[in-house]
Amino acid sequence: MTQSRLDQLNASLRASGLDAVILNPGPTLTHLTGLHFHLMERPVVLMFAKDQDPAIVLPELELQKVASLPYKLQVFAYPENPAEWDGVFRRAAQSLNLDGKQIGVEPRQLRLLEFRHVKAGAPEADYPDASEVLSSLRLKKDKAEVDAMRRAVKIAQDALEATIPLIKIGMTEKELSSELVVQLLRHGSEPEMPFAPIVSGGPNSANPHASPTERRLQAGDLLVVDWGATYDGYISDLTRTFAVGDVDEEYRKIHEIVQEANAAGRAAARPGVPCASVDKAARDVIEKSGYGTYFTHRTGHGIGMEGHEEPYMRGDNMQLLEPGMAFTVEPGIYLPNRNGVRIEDNVVITETGADILSDMPREIRAVG
Repeated sequence: MTQSRLDQLNASLRASGLDAVILNPGPTLTHLTGLHFHLMERPVVLMFAKDQDPAIVLPELELQKVASLPYKLQVFAYPENPAEWDGVFRRAAQSLNLDGKQIGVEPRQLRLLEFRHVKAGAPEADYPDASEVLSSLRLKKDKAEVDAMRRAVKIAQDALEATIPLIKIGMTEKELSSELVVQLLRHGSEPEMPFAPIVSGGPNSANPHASPTERRLQAGDLLVVDWGATYDGYISDLTRTFAVGDVDEEYRKIHEIVQEANAAGRAAARPGVPCASVDKAARDVIEKSGYGTYFTHRTGHGIGMEGHEEPYMRGDNMQLLEPGMAFTVEPGIYLPNRNGVRIEDNVVITETGADILSDMPREIRAVG
C-alpha cells in the first residue's frame, strides 16, 4: 500500500462521509495492498478506517503473505475451526472501533460469507454501497499501470498471430480456443487470464458473449475472436473478426462498417469529452449504414485490473474522460442466426488525446 494510495483512500472516505470500508479478495484489495488472495471458503477481509492502520482478518495458513510488508497492517489470524472465526472478526472490528459506524462495501464483490462475519463484529454499523468511492481509486491509471496494460496487449496480439496459421476449416471452436490459451501462456500471460476467450464462428458469432462449442468452422463463416492477456495484474481485452475462406459480400460490407465505426469511436476519445460521445461516434456510423438495430451493446467499458470497470462508453453516460482513463472501443453488428462482427481496441486517454495500445490489423483477413 503506497502512501499516495493510502492518502487517496483517506481523502475519498472523508469526502464521502464514510468512516471505513471493508474489502475481500479482488482488484481493489490488491490495488491498495499489493496482496493477492483467492476467494475461497475461508474468508479474508481488509478493514480500512480513516486515519488508522488497516486491519486484515485471514486464515493462519496465509500469514506468510503478510509477514513482511512496507506498511503497517494489523493482522488477525483465525484457526481452521469456523466456530472461532466470529471472535477474531470481532477483535479486528473492535481494534478500529467500527461498531455504529458507516462502513462502505463493494456489493458486486463482497460475499454474504464475509459480510456475516464482519457484521458479527460490528452489528450496529451501517453498510452503504461504496462502489463509486472505491472505483474512483482505480479510475485513472499511472504510467506503471499503463505500461503493464501495454505489455498485456502485446502478449495477446503476439499470441493470436501465432494461432492464426493453425486455424483450419473443420476444427472446432473449442479446439481453436484451447490453442489460443496455450499461445497466451507461451507468450507471457499470467495463468489467471481476464476471461476465457470467445471463439465463435458462423451463427455463433452473432452472439456477442458466445462460449466456444463443438461446432466446426466452415467456409463462409465469420470468425469472432475476443481474447486478452494478464500481465502484472493488468489486462488486455481485444477482438478481431476473420473470414473463414470466402465469405458473402454482405459480410465483408458489415466488417467494413464496423471497422469504420471502431475508427470513429477511437477518434472521438480525448480528454474533456463525455463517454457518451465515444458511443455516439461509433453508433452513428452503424446506424447511418442501416444496421443500427444489430448493434446491441454499449461501445466500450473500462479496463485495468478487471475486464469490466469504470468508465463505460454508454449513450447516457456524461462522465468526462480524463487522462489515465483506460477503456475499450468495440462496436459490432450481429445478424441473428447468420454471422456477426466485432472489432475491439484498448485506449488510454492522454493529456492531448488518446493512446491506442492495440495495433493488430483491423482489416478482414482470411483464415482456414
